[in-house]
Amino acid sequence: MDTQIFILSKLMEGNTYPYKIKKQLSDPVPLDQLGGVTESKLYYHFDSLVKQGLIEIVEIIKEEHRPDKQVFGIMTKGREELPKKIYKVFENADTISEMVVGLLNIKYVDRDKVVEILEKKLKKFIAHWEHIMTFDKQIQIDKDKENLKVFLGGYVSTRAEHTISWLEELIKRIQQREI
Repeated sequence: MDTQIFILSKLMEGNTYPYKIKKQLSDPVPLDQLGGVTESKLYYHFDSLVKQGLIEIVEIIKEEHRPDKQVFGIMTKGREELPKKIYKVFENADTISEMVVGLLNIKYVDRDKVVEILEKKLKKFIAHWEHIMTFDKQIQIDKDKENLKVFLGGYVSTRAEHTISWLEELIKRIQQREI
């Protein structure tokens, strides 16, 4: 999904071909290597987007002693599907790091809707965390494991507080159009 969003967003800017997108994925940060995007995977996603009716070949460039270069353009259906795919990233993400492709392409969606999705996610996370906190009083543990219980409780609590804090910060920055 992330690779398809990247391809569609690049085609929103203008027609292009797979190799050029591969180069854009690796410059200046090697996102292709970080995300495990190989050239064959990239071509797979182009083919998939064609089959979905979201993009089409608009030109074939023939060069001497080189393979033909297929140039792709985004179709109307692709322009309509891009925001849906971006919203799905925000809906399905469990962490902010899983939202990066959505955040990079936030200009293609309604920010208020993204904030609504994130606020719902935050409320659900807080409710889940509050439920988990009730377990602490219910758990009976041997004296020799009390230190482990305190350690794990601190670790989990710190992670939850961190997640809540950063989700709140993300929501604020989106609302203020800083992101």
